[in-house]
Amino acid sequence: MDAQATKKRFMRLPEVLSFIPVSKTSWYRGIKQGRYPKPIKLSPNTSAWKSQDIERLIAGLSA
Repeated sequence: MDAQATKKRFMRLPEVLSFIPVSKTSWYRGIKQGRYPKPIKLSPNTSAWKSQDIERLIAGLSA
């Protein structure tokens, strides 16, 4: 499997917040305001984010 394929994965909220140190409330407020990427619903009670979207966000914040 190539390097790009291994990077394509989902991140749950605790992992996302380990990279973006904000509260859950601030994170969801940022989603509503368009500052943070929207989650993908994996099941009715499970949301996750594409790792590529989080990496792009981090790159944009540090630029």
